[in-house]
Amino acid sequence: MTRYGVVGTGYFGAELARFMKEVEGAEITAIYDPENAALIAEELNCVATASLEDLVSRDDVDCVIVASPNNAHKEPVLAAARHGKHVFCEKPIALNYQDCCEMVEACKQAGVKFMAGHVMNFFNGVRHAKQLIKEGVIGNVLSCHTKRNGWEDEQPTISWKKMREISGGHLYHHIHELDCVQFLMGGGPEKVTMTAGNLAHKGPGFGNEDDMLFLNLEFADGRFATLEWGGAFHWPEHYVLIQGEKGAIKIDMQETAGTLRINGKNEHFLVHQSQEEDDDRRAGNTNSEMDGAIAYGKPGKKTPMWLSSVMKLEMQYLHDLLNGMEPSEEFVALITGEAATSVIATADAATASRYEDRKVKVSEILSK
Repeated sequence: MTRYGVVGTGYFGAELARFMKEVEGAEITAIYDPENAALIAEELNCVATASLEDLVSRDDVDCVIVASPNNAHKEPVLAAARHGKHVFCEKPIALNYQDCCEMVEACKQAGVKFMAGHVMNFFNGVRHAKQLIKEGVIGNVLSCHTKRNGWEDEQPTISWKKMREISGGHLYHHIHELDCVQFLMGGGPEKVTMTAGNLAHKGPGFGNEDDMLFLNLEFADGRFATLEWGGAFHWPEHYVLIQGEKGAIKIDMQETAGTLRINGKNEHFLVHQSQEEDDDRRAGNTNSEMDGAIAYGKPGKKTPMWLSSVMKLEMQYLHDLLNGMEPSEEFVALITGEAATSVIATADAATASRYEDRKVKVSEILSK
């Protein structure tokens, strides 16, 4: 039996705990959350600890799942490592490169496993695209282009996810697409340029994050990637488009369909594990619970079918990893901290570009 403690049991953390509890050979023994712990502890039949230190020091916790707000990941990761506990940390693992390195190094020095919660790596469509690229089906990848945007209305309460100092804004909180691009391109870029601003969401009913972000990546071998995020777009789009020498691949999360295009002909594949899950996501993209193209869960809300499925895959992978499974090649960077730190270095370079109005080399971030 592998025993897990969970830090942060709001919307996502509570669901991770529920799904891990379903895994054979896994047990949730303790949780810590200053606001939401009591009801979740009762539901999961586990202990709600009075402090973070109480949780990480327990003998019946082998691994700590960190799902607190983005700016509050570092402390529990360092505390878990200090007590010899394995760590799963939700994305983004931190809001700057230096903190990422400190967290990953602490786990390395403690001899414990560290896994980043980049759940998009577990999408069927992403793994299929990676395999097609590996097999040379579209030839050498030339560029990637992604969008994740929509129109966000004023909310009755402002989520912490809309506050730059807590979430990092779209760039960090929705790091999935940037991580996916680096995964598909085989690594991070050499130079980064970003323009961004808050054009349509100012005032007391909104947060302070940028609502339009345009990011350009230049790779050392001359290839490119462009990425776009934001809540100021009345035409919602959410996709990853990969251009190769022989063809192209589109992973469309808005219409929820995968397409391989070769010689003008299209072959389709699933974005998630089943057609039912793809249909579920497509329908959810237009329902009343969406805030533009982005769904922000609240404590007590359950994840939709497609997201529940991929989270279960992620928790099963973590559990298997802790019980002796050798990681597959595609996931090695995910469990060494390499992918998580690399993508935050790119985001930090983008942030510097946005505020300093210049092209930034990622090496500037890595050398700090």
